[in-house]
Amino acid sequence: MKRRSFLAAGALGAFASRALGADRDWSGKNPIRYPDPDIISLDKRFDKIKIGNAAIERLYTGTRWSEGPAWNGGGRYLVWSDIPNDRQLRWLEEDGHVSVMRSPSNYSNGNTFDYEMRQLSCEHGTRRVVRYEHSGAVTVIADKWNGKILNGPNDIVVHPDGGIWFTDPGYGTIVDYEGHKGELLLKEAVYRVDKSGQMTMVSDELYKPNGICFSPDYKKAYVCDTSATHYPQAPRIIQLYDVVDGKTLRNGRRYISMEWPGKGAGLADGIRADTDGNIWVGSGWVGAGYDGVQVFTPEGERIGQIVLPEICANVCFGGPKRNRLFMAAGQSLYAVYVEAHGAHIC
Repeated sequence: MKRRSFLAAGALGAFASRALGADRDWSGKNPIRYPDPDIISLDKRFDKIKIGNAAIERLYTGTRWSEGPAWNGGGRYLVWSDIPNDRQLRWLEEDGHVSVMRSPSNYSNGNTFDYEMRQLSCEHGTRRVVRYEHSGAVTVIADKWNGKILNGPNDIVVHPDGGIWFTDPGYGTIVDYEGHKGELLLKEAVYRVDKSGQMTMVSDELYKPNGICFSPDYKKAYVCDTSATHYPQAPRIIQLYDVVDGKTLRNGRRYISMEWPGKGAGLADGIRADTDGNIWVGSGWVGAGYDGVQVFTPEGERIGQIVLPEICANVCFGGPKRNRLFMAAGQSLYAVYVEAHGAHIC
């Protein structure tokens, strides 16, 4: 009886090790056995979201720091940023081909598409937000606030009323590696630019606002605070706000803490919502068993995890049904099909 218990415990231990991403062949030559052990249910509510015969795929590797994945439904491609290499890459759904889309990209970080399928990008190098027109022209959406140049816009989302919302923590100005080292002239903040071009600050209460997304009905906004990278006293949280009239943020309160008892306290970087209001969080800076994607209910309960061998900076939903999760993580781009659908166009 004791021996049987010992063997069971050993098998469980081996599974736990495997579930942390050990010994996985990412080349695809030796496929993972279903169900993928790196897609983990922490709560039975995640069981209906994960797919038993779908595996995490590594679509590309060779970046220095992958960020800002954005899905173009019309072109059926994904664009993402390789910030230190000062370029944007494009992955084609048709054949998995990856090519350089823009180089230089002014050290772009976050990307998205508006409702006219024009790409929007946050540029570290120029400390501005731009829109790429269908003609190829570049329109500057925002580059200053109250006469002072922005810190270095980071992540970006669009609202159905035509508003463009973005965060400005300044990471691309703190070091040369992801932009041009310089001085931060503004308090880190979240901004909105309406369709007429009028810009407003909607919140400056967080130390370093980073990832941002709306709830499915656009009545709430979620903003990650990654300021523990530079402010030791800062909480590692996602903040939740009420969106008032589609224009302002009110009633800021903590949505979740990224502290995970027994695993550590990492950072939430990029985030997206699915149609049920669950929040999918690119996370990392802890290590094996933590880094990857964490999934939370609208109430802030952690229910699922996708373990990756790299820190995950940002995520988005794509594919014809918006049920494929793309994950920009460190030196690679990953994807997995899930039984959830992205709440927004990108």
